[in-house]
Amino acid sequence: MATDKGVRLQELALWAALCSIRELSSAETCHLLRTFGDPQAVFNASHAQLRQVIPDAIAKRILSGPDEGTIAATTDWLQTDHNHLVTLADPEYPRSLLEIADPPPVLFAKGHLKWLNTQALAITGSHNASSQGEQDAENFALALAELGYTIISGLGLGTDAAAHRGALKANGGTIAIVGTGLDIVYPARNRGLAHQIAGSGLILSEFPLGTPSSTQNFLQRSRIMSGIACGCLVVEANIRSDALMVARLAAEQGREVFAIPGSIHSPLSKGCHQLIKEGAKLVDNIHDIVDEFQEGVGANIFTPQ
Repeated sequence: MATDKGVRLQELALWAALCSIRELSSAETCHLLRTFGDPQAVFNASHAQLRQVIPDAIAKRILSGPDEGTIAATTDWLQTDHNHLVTLADPEYPRSLLEIADPPPVLFAKGHLKWLNTQALAITGSHNASSQGEQDAENFALALAELGYTIISGLGLGTDAAAHRGALKANGGTIAIVGTGLDIVYPARNRGLAHQIAGSGLILSEFPLGTPSSTQNFLQRSRIMSGIACGCLVVEANIRSDALMVARLAAEQGREVFAIPGSIHSPLSKGCHQLIKEGAKLVDNIHDIVDEFQEGVGANIFTPQ
């Protein structure tokens, strides 16, 4: 008889296998799960039953059964300490993501799940940030982490890395939302930082193991960065920066949006200025953020210089 742990690993591997079907969007996967109950029931459904929910081509793909390679790889990966697969059915699943229009059915996680349902703020901006921009991201992250906020960012170069470093310096929580499988570190230059985050924070991805980096994946993960947080701070961004997408998704999801202004002559200020014109709150000190939430505000408030 299989042990409880073995049964649980099999169940989780089936979740991963269902979500690894490329033809299925996350919305379609959620529809299937609402209809049939769990991945095992989806894979056991008849063609006629599946066709009532999804197109014929996807139904036929599901009828071919779960991918055995995905099952094996996921099962092996989950047996390493601090590797997790959090599903929509789990109590650890972030409640904030249940509020968005398109929640990911699964989250691969490396690190400590305790950070998933904490008050969090996303900090994002340019991957080619100025030295001042990186300093601002690190200092704001450090100050917010000291006040108890979990810092969300994307493990990218520039602003992202600086935000994670600030949270780590404060011995606070930080979550990296990435656009690859969790067996891949991208960019490779941040491998050491990724190990630090996994050691005390958390790295999250909705993408199956082995998924390489792609522009579409990084755009897709933006809704998780904004959705898991109560607000989003943009530090520096040009007018075509991906950071603006995160901020606009945050606004659509009902989250607070903050932006740091800069020189009118700097291209890295144009995106922040545009967000402020669109209604983002102008930020030049930590009070501008914490006053919006009225929670976790202590007497020792640090104002970045």
